[in-house]
Amino acid sequence: MIKRPAQAATRAAFTLMEMLVVVAILVVLAGAAVPIYMSYLDNARIDRMKLDFKTLEMALEAYEAKHGFLPQDWTALTQPDPNEPGTRAALDAETVQKNPWNMGGYTFNPGERHPLTAKPRIMTTTPSGQKSNW
Repeated sequence: MIKRPAQAATRAAFTLMEMLVVVAILVVLAGAAVPIYMSYLDNARIDRMKLDFKTLEMALEAYEAKHGFLPQDWTALTQPDPNEPGTRAALDAETVQKNPWNMGGYTFNPGERHPLTAKPRIMTTTPSGQKSNW
């Protein structure tokens, strides 16, 4: 069976309907993937916040073990100790200034302790409200 040139030329490209079906399938797949990806990002931010809480707790506890009291703010932990030349800061300033959502930084009250664990309370603001390490 020999194809005529006119028939061969008409079947060499996709029809408009075929292209629309492919685009519709891609839109449906993208629509399903975006919520999954956003959920993954939110879980990653929550995990980062928990890790930041642990890092900040450890830095505060180390400062308290060394000096016998908690600092009044993060400055003492984000600057090198002036009494010990050549030392580095315990924390990076960006860690305490930005939470994973870029909605502010982390704060703590040196006089507020957990009644059972005696950990200092560290707080930050998230899209769902204020969170704490307690």
